[in-house]
Amino acid sequence: MENYPTFRLDGKVALVTGAARGLGRACALALADAGADVALGLRDASTAPDLIQDIESMGRRALSLQMDVSSMEQIKSAVEKAVEHFGRIDILVNNVGVAPANPAEKVTEEDYDTTMDLNVKASFFTAQAVGKHMISQGGGRIINMSSQAGFIALQDEAIYCTSKAAINHLTRNLASEWAKFNITVNAVAPTFIETPGTEPWLNDPDFRQSVIDRIPLGRIGKPAEVAGPVVFLASDAASLITGSVLLIDGGWTAR
Repeated sequence: MENYPTFRLDGKVALVTGAARGLGRACALALADAGADVALGLRDASTAPDLIQDIESMGRRALSLQMDVSSMEQIKSAVEKAVEHFGRIDILVNNVGVAPANPAEKVTEEDYDTTMDLNVKASFFTAQAVGKHMISQGGGRIINMSSQAGFIALQDEAIYCTSKAAINHLTRNLASEWAKFNITVNAVAPTFIETPGTEPWLNDPDFRQSVIDRIPLGRIGKPAEVAGPVVFLASDAASLITGSVLLIDGGWTAR
């Protein structure tokens, strides 16, 4: 009998940062649906009791973690608590990110530092903290949250675009360095997705239409359309994929 690819994650443990809402929440639920137990990295550990209930209703285990990724101590503590509770971490979804809009000539040092610290620095040190455990346990899957902005220019988003281009290259470098430990490192790069974070932009009818006009598929994406590829990259079906950045942009960058 052929060994068909499996997308199941039974017996695996995933850590999702920024899990309270939007893409993080969608990824946490999709990973649980595929069979994984889920550690929820939260800026405020008390904010997602309903998410815990939803995951547990699937027959999975869930754990809320105090994990403000702007704090190195909270990153280290959360990872250690997840390993102590579950015994291992097999999957990391590095989801936290911000995108404050500002014309390049008006970007402040605070704008720059906030964006680069949360989007790049925190992603690296979270991957490092989890990667150490993956090395000792013999492997794992890391999925970073990039963006189509890492490939194109977006108006008033010079620093955000720069940070996501950095995530793309960080993904390739970690993939190359950690392949010998059986750790795959990939990224997903969505277009505009219907989330609380994009509401301020997409609630503007003119802006929304301008986005739709740029997407060949002619619509805004849904969180589940990002969570699906994350589950794939976390699964054994993607075992030969590492160092890749998967665009989920409805064809925007293909034009």
